[in-house]
Amino acid sequence: MMGVLSNMIEREGLKAGDHVYSWRTAYVYAHHGIYVGDGMVIHFTRAGGQETGTGTFLDRILFSSSPVNTVAQCERCGEQSRLHGVVSSCIDCFLGGGKLYLFHYGVSPAFFIAKPRGGTCTLAASDASDVVLHRANYLLNNGFGSYNIFSNNCEDFAVYCKTGLIVKTHFSVGRSGQLTSLTAAANVIVSSSLRFLTTGPAGLAVVATLMYTSGRYVADVGVRRDVIKIDVERLAEQLGTQTSEEAQEAAVAEGSNASWLKCKLIKYF
Repeated sequence: MMGVLSNMIEREGLKAGDHVYSWRTAYVYAHHGIYVGDGMVIHFTRAGGQETGTGTFLDRILFSSSPVNTVAQCERCGEQSRLHGVVSSCIDCFLGGGKLYLFHYGVSPAFFIAKPRGGTCTLAASDASDVVLHRANYLLNNGFGSYNIFSNNCEDFAVYCKTGLIVKTHFSVGRSGQLTSLTAAANVIVSSSLRFLTTGPAGLAVVATLMYTSGRYVADVGVRRDVIKIDVERLAEQLGTQTSEEAQEAAVAEGSNASWLKCKLIKYF
């Protein structure tokens, strides 16, 4: 039952290959990574100062995916606030003063639905820990492409390391449960506004809950149909040969998705 109420875990309970995360910015967003043992976490990050400037709280999300800039430089990690890409940090630097949580894999549909927040569990099964560690370490040395908050973020990195699954669709929310929840919530806002004149408060609440839950469920990497399993060596090779046009297309997709959410937030809040 505790797994449904909270995913919090003590450091002593961690095992190499675990997918861990820590909430940032008043629980608006979480930063994800793979615990590799010896008190170290491999994670995918965007350097501080490289936020897109969407004019919404998405800027804070981007900032919270950057290495924490502390006054005292970590003796183990050194200065990491300007690093970007796949990096290795001690668990203290990864947490940035936050608490430690364990991401759950292979959960039942009932468990998944019972978790109101996205980015905490998935229906997809995890691969063996040695495979997970190989992927994380390989990507540490070879990269995971360009950071994109909507389709290639820290949660996408951790989920790939655990499952080997990637989303084929370019213009997509990727594997991230957090962004799936955000998109589902935005859709609920729009749809609820349109239904308000014909539905009472109780009915509206039911419709909104069903829409939000179903939106999260069908977008989960464990059930969606536009995912493929790919070896890490092949993935790194494909990412390494990404053309400037493809990189620009990804940047445009990020900007378009950010603009869409910004419009919804401005209009309805």
